[in-house]
Amino acid sequence: MRGVARRPEAIPVADGVAPVAGDAQDAGALAELVRGSDAVISALHFDVTADTLLAALRKAGVQRLLVTGGAASLEVAPGQRLFDTPDFPPEWKPIAAGGIAFLESLRQERAIDWTFLSPPAWIEEGPRTGSYRTGGDRLLTDAQGQSRISFADYAIAMVDEYERPQHSRSRFTVAY
Repeated sequence: MRGVARRPEAIPVADGVAPVAGDAQDAGALAELVRGSDAVISALHFDVTADTLLAALRKAGVQRLLVTGGAASLEVAPGQRLFDTPDFPPEWKPIAAGGIAFLESLRQERAIDWTFLSPPAWIEEGPRTGSYRTGGDRLLTDAQGQSRISFADYAIAMVDEYERPQHSRSRFTVAY
């Protein structure tokens, strides 16, 4: 498995992961780095557009894309996104808007099998429990109204989706 990053030395050491230098803004160069992969799991910031990433996958012949997304586009009530609530932090809006645009571009994609995994409202350090709930386009909350998950369980949810696809050409979310 290859871990592609601008600064590959920042990729944590892990068995079976080969850190590789790459620039996701360059679709042609990225295509060469992902060629031969079964799938690409993207944890890119949304300054890289879906169009750029999809172009790289098309050129490389990779048919599957899994994206670590954002929570801002999740609905908190019918027709109301978290992004549009009064409590959504204004300083997060530029980044969140990029994630919303990325998801909208993916929803137009017909050739590549994509999945967009939105975290809950809070994703934080914590233990891997291996237990989480899944949902669709609605923000998941627990009985106390909390919407959260640990980084470890969010990562496990992505691996679970990679190994046992359930959300082809759609977005899903996870939370405790």
